[in-house]
Amino acid sequence: MAQQIWCYDCEWAPDLMAGRRLYHLSADVPDDEVMRVMWEHAAGYDPESNPQPFLKTILCRLVSIAAVVRTVSPTTGVSLALWSVPALGEPLVGEPRVDAAGVPEADILQAFLGHYERRSPVLVGYNSRSADLHILFQRAFVNGLQLPAFFREATAKPWNQEGIDLMDCLGGHGSGYSASLNEVANLCGIPGKLDTTGDDVARLYYGGKLRGVVEYNMFDALTTYLVWLRYEFFSGRFTPAQYAEEQTRLRDLVVREAQKPEGGYLNTYLEAWEALT
Repeated sequence: MAQQIWCYDCEWAPDLMAGRRLYHLSADVPDDEVMRVMWEHAAGYDPESNPQPFLKTILCRLVSIAAVVRTVSPTTGVSLALWSVPALGEPLVGEPRVDAAGVPEADILQAFLGHYERRSPVLVGYNSRSADLHILFQRAFVNGLQLPAFFREATAKPWNQEGIDLMDCLGGHGSGYSASLNEVANLCGIPGKLDTTGDDVARLYYGGKLRGVVEYNMFDALTTYLVWLRYEFFSGRFTPAQYAEEQTRLRDLVVREAQKPEGGYLNTYLEAWEALT
């Protein structure tokens, strides 16, 4: 197994600068109107049934990335960390906090992908090949970053990529057999979507509630990690005893993080997990 696994999730919102440039909207056009125009030009838009269709990832800006980091050391064994950019608590050196005013997208990308460049972890996501990898690649390109290791991973053929897309592993994208993270998680006794969904991210972010976005992002990263554990057990790479130990290790991590000054929101996840268990 790889030395480091990152079970990660990205959150993004419409890039207002892109909307103003592409649709020739002046600076005095309200942000809500810019987003409405962007959604209006997207495939599948309907003011009644689908007012917020999926925007092309190139037209969105990353606002949060969260990950459960699993590290295997020959001396200390397995350890877990919960990490987000921007950080809710004390950030790593040089990384932005969630309460920093106007966190630049380039800083978020550089913090996450800069660590990727140095550590070469295996990236594990859900619907990551069709969504997260694309937006990370496109927005790093737009922001003028240089990331050769990530470039090689993102442009490799799927069968040559180190990373794992759990959605692909569980059935792909066909209408009859694809499954959302929320569906898979709930059926496996794992917390799925709680009080927030992806449709809420733009409203929260542009409403000055970035913290709510990062909390939601953290929940999805935890859920992705638990689904990955189930996947590893299913494949035979964990024995039943090891699988139980891995789940306990994550629960202990969440309990520890929930006790920190910025971590009280994690009690919601623990309660949902307990109820499903």
